[in-house]
Amino acid sequence: MSLIPLARLLPRRRSLGRSAAALAIAAVFTALFTAPAQAADGRISGLGGKCVDVAGASNANGTPVQLYDCNGSNAQRWSLPGDGTVRALGKCLDIVDRGTADGSLVQLWDCAGTPNQQWVVSGANDIVNPQANKCLDVRDRSTANGTRLQIWTCSGQSNQKWSAPGSGGGDPQPGGFVVSESQFNQMFPGRNSFYTYSGLTAALSAYPGFANTGSDTVKKQEAAAFLANVSHETGGLVHVVEQNTANYPHYCDWSQPYGCPAGQAAYYGRGPIQLSWNFNYKAAGDALGIDLLGNPWQVEQNAAIAWKTGLWYWNTQNGPGTMTPHNAMVNQAGFGQTIRSINGSLECDGKNPAQVQSRVTKYQQFTQILGVAPGGNLYC
Repeated sequence: MSLIPLARLLPRRRSLGRSAAALAIAAVFTALFTAPAQAADGRISGLGGKCVDVAGASNANGTPVQLYDCNGSNAQRWSLPGDGTVRALGKCLDIVDRGTADGSLVQLWDCAGTPNQQWVVSGANDIVNPQANKCLDVRDRSTANGTRLQIWTCSGQSNQKWSAPGSGGGDPQPGGFVVSESQFNQMFPGRNSFYTYSGLTAALSAYPGFANTGSDTVKKQEAAAFLANVSHETGGLVHVVEQNTANYPHYCDWSQPYGCPAGQAAYYGRGPIQLSWNFNYKAAGDALGIDLLGNPWQVEQNAAIAWKTGLWYWNTQNGPGTMTPHNAMVNQAGFGQTIRSINGSLECDGKNPAQVQSRVTKYQQFTQILGVAPGGNLYC
């Protein structure tokens, strides 16, 4: 069954707000922590300048992986051969019992090609397991030798930041995301702390062609176009959920065979493109391998999942347009076609020129930040 375009059914006006506490916390972390040193000799270094280490330098299956003083030993010599694995002592970095929950520990194990041994080293210095949508994390933020490593929801904090050896192609964005963290912060100076840069870069593995297709100009134009539209949808990445709670019960289509297992009022707008309706949660969840129909709250609780739902729409849905927003940008149809695909039935063809202008202005601002021309066909 074809999907009803989600964005055209959402309210457009939202009040803006910002938590001063979130800004203060971010400033404290910036002051207290600096980026880890560049990797050398296969080391993966992180919190406190310490290294990812195999306990006792043992290559037995199940050996704990921990934080330890960097010492140049083989227990700290890691490689990323380009198949998505992270290896030491001839074995792979592995999540115990294939866990996906916060706090699942990591260990060394025979390389098996399973999802719990797949990792993405992001341009933001996160090491992410795509299946769990979680980051390699130092337990309790401790710098004590022997502190176990685990996976945890990506937060952008210092106990999840790593300097790793060259990936050799293991990173689906080997050149890094075309938008740096400083440029992202410049684009969204008042953003909600939920919308982390690390969450966005962790989500890129779901659609590796996004902002990674064509020339550098096209890559930057696509990134700017996506971020300009999500800025418009969320009031500058301020709103995580739809602000009009009166609409919440309206997004359940009981005619669908799977119904609304999370409840009548559970499928309201969430995330950077404000995913709504039970059938859109079902379609996005099926595409991403996440149960969003049963647990739609994941989109407002996990930044990487939220960003993935936005990228799902951008890369796979035509909406009221004739092409996906991704195809509109990589095929140089112009920014105006992305507006049409997201909310064309309410904004394009003269229906709401002020809203169109708002999106175009934001796109022009973002392309300027990225140092690239916006191209033609900006309006719809």
